[in-house]
Amino acid sequence: MVCVSVLYPYSPGKRFDHDYYARNHMPMVMELCKPSGLIRYEIDRGLTSGTPGSSAPFACIGRLYFNTAQEFQKAMESHGPEILGDVPNYTDINLQIQVSQMSPS
Repeated sequence: MVCVSVLYPYSPGKRFDHDYYARNHMPMVMELCKPSGLIRYEIDRGLTSGTPGSSAPFACIGRLYFNTAQEFQKAMESHGPEILGDVPNYTDINLQIQVSQMSPS
């Protein structure tokens, strides 16, 4: 299984609409990508770093789970422009994407 982490680095003055992301964007991603193999998603809302009172390094991290990296690539080939086209509706942060192999537990 692979985890696709979509990271939104925190930066003062940048906008991130968590409600829109949770209620609109990620359900849309699930609907579009499920036929390509998307199993589930998770949303982490940044609260703080390891130092009390400090800002979280990421405003948000979205995680998408696929069986293979090829399934993710297929989903992005089919729906990438639509998914990325929705980003300005909830943030002006330049997102970062990392695809990781999940280790068995």
